[in-house]
Amino acid sequence: MTSAPTTHPILKPALRRGWRDLSTVQFGVAPAHALVLGPMDTATSSFLTLLDGTRGVPLLREEARRMGLPDGHVDRLLGELARAGLLDDSTGGGPAADALREQGEVMDRLRADLASLSLLSPEPGDAMAKVAARRAMRVRVRGAGRVGAVVASVLAGAGVGRVDVLDGGHVQPWDVAPGGLPAESVGERRDTTARRIVRQSAPGRPPRQPRPSADSDGEAALSLVIIAPRDGLDAYAPAPATAEELLASGIPHLYAGVIEGTGVVGPLVLPGTTACAECLFRQRADRDPTWPRMLAQWRSGPARQAPACDLALSTSVAGLAAGHALAFLDGASPADAGVRWTASVPGFEWRSSPIWPHPSCSCGAGVSVKGDRPTADTEPHATMAG
Repeated sequence: MTSAPTTHPILKPALRRGWRDLSTVQFGVAPAHALVLGPMDTATSSFLTLLDGTRGVPLLREEARRMGLPDGHVDRLLGELARAGLLDDSTGGGPAADALREQGEVMDRLRADLASLSLLSPEPGDAMAKVAARRAMRVRVRGAGRVGAVVASVLAGAGVGRVDVLDGGHVQPWDVAPGGLPAESVGERRDTTARRIVRQSAPGRPPRQPRPSADSDGEAALSLVIIAPRDGLDAYAPAPATAEELLASGIPHLYAGVIEGTGVVGPLVLPGTTACAECLFRQRADRDPTWPRMLAQWRSGPARQAPACDLALSTSVAGLAAGHALAFLDGASPADAGVRWTASVPGFEWRSSPIWPHPSCSCGAGVSVKGDRPTADTEPHATMAG
């Protein structure tokens, strides 16, 4: 596949440049994205400073001739830089990107996110196209506690055009979190406050979208639902019934929350393809026959006034959930599809465990599974008091 020509080349500003010697330049500091290019003569190294996105290719060719570079050198260099993923296009991304560039204040808010996305988008202009595409997306967050409210504000701040937040009740003092529900909102309705922080976090108003048709229930426009209940048990062991309509509508959904001292992110459920909440329940019940009985006791027990939810842990969970959500929305291979990530205080070491589709689950994701495959979760060890 041949990529579209770069009209206004720019070296990706996210990568710092440094000379390892007189003829070798390194792009990037951290190993994850660092590249070394060489050998490079003095004239070519000087030419690199012209790749700032303000000149088209014809003008760059003229500048190269004045610098004594041979014919064809610019095109070869641009080709090498593009193949290495080091080149962007300051005018690329399509019509939606062009419209977004006209909103100066919005672009300034999104510029850091754009630079980060450029590291993951080898094609020139692709990062800008993804930023513009986020503006047309709709995400729903179920839950406006320490995890859900922060996730919603991060997604809105990262440029997702519409972030809906659903929750009931009123803000309690223990719901307050930096980046989430503020202290002055205690006593207000959770959903009302969460929607306000979403508006405050968003970089400008997204472009208007066409209204759903009269026979539409509006759900088809959802790109993703994040289930972040204030009760962490509903994220760790979600009730299958709460996601039935999402499975039926084919809407991807991601679980996130904190249970006691453990943070949980995932699985990301791709209906009919990856494991769902019922798969998770069935797998655990297959390995531990007491699991349904224990869940029934935990769910029917007295409600805790202030459930354990370490602030640093909930912030970490919200960040990871938002990061995985954005990666999915941007079209990256989802890191948590059929996977659960957990971390516990005080170590905060994230571990992943596969969640396999269950052959007997009605979601249909396990139709090709031969036999039961357990998850990496382990039951607690039995102990006796001495």
